[in-house]
Amino acid sequence: MKPFLILQLRPETEASDSEYRAFLEKGGLDPGQARRLRLDQEALPEGLSLQDYAGVIVGGGSGCISDPPEQKSAVETRIERAVLGLMPEITNRDVPFLGCCYGIGILAHHLGAQVSKARYGERVGTADCTQTAAGRGDPLMAGLPTRFSAFVGHKEAVQDLPAGCAHLVSSDSCPYQMIRYARNVYATQFHPEADSDEFALRINIYRHRGYFPADEAEDMIKMCHAAMVDTPKRILQNFVSRYRQTD
Repeated sequence: MKPFLILQLRPETEASDSEYRAFLEKGGLDPGQARRLRLDQEALPEGLSLQDYAGVIVGGGSGCISDPPEQKSAVETRIERAVLGLMPEITNRDVPFLGCCYGIGILAHHLGAQVSKARYGERVGTADCTQTAAGRGDPLMAGLPTRFSAFVGHKEAVQDLPAGCAHLVSSDSCPYQMIRYARNVYATQFHPEADSDEFALRINIYRHRGYFPADEAEDMIKMCHAAMVDTPKRILQNFVSRYRQTD
């Protein structure tokens, strides 16, 4: 079986390790079926060929594609450049891709759509998501109910549907919760890998990063544990099942 390439952007090791375990668990992968690259620590290997991988999964991070260059750290700038550098091949060759949270901004920006903090940012919590007509016919949505809850938390968002994209999932708070470019390039604004424990951990780690008032963290953690968020992981399962392939 060709491995899946998992690109991670989080500089906090505890958050990165937990996210990686979540991708494996929710996707039904063991470590031998994935190659993990922490882009906060290492550059993309010279000569990396996406043809060697069944698909690409991009995790979330605290950076914003819409921030001006002078506001980005050197690490955020390097990560952004690395992921954007892969997007021409991914979109031109229709390489299986699943971008989670940060990934939707990267895909939309690459396609020339506006990504900004003007509208549709969401506080840390859950969003009530609804499949569109296109979503109900998409293979990655197989087995999902028409409406489901998902964990969200982001400062910037896609402002308009990028050209060439199908609109798969929406919510009142953020219309572009999931999109698809061509046939195989997907991105979600929500976190398909996150369950209550995973999101509670991130709230603790990011409580001083501007996503929410730090003194609200404990209440948010209680909210996470009370929320019933079990559906989005099926998107990861469907992605892995659809694109799993052998040499």
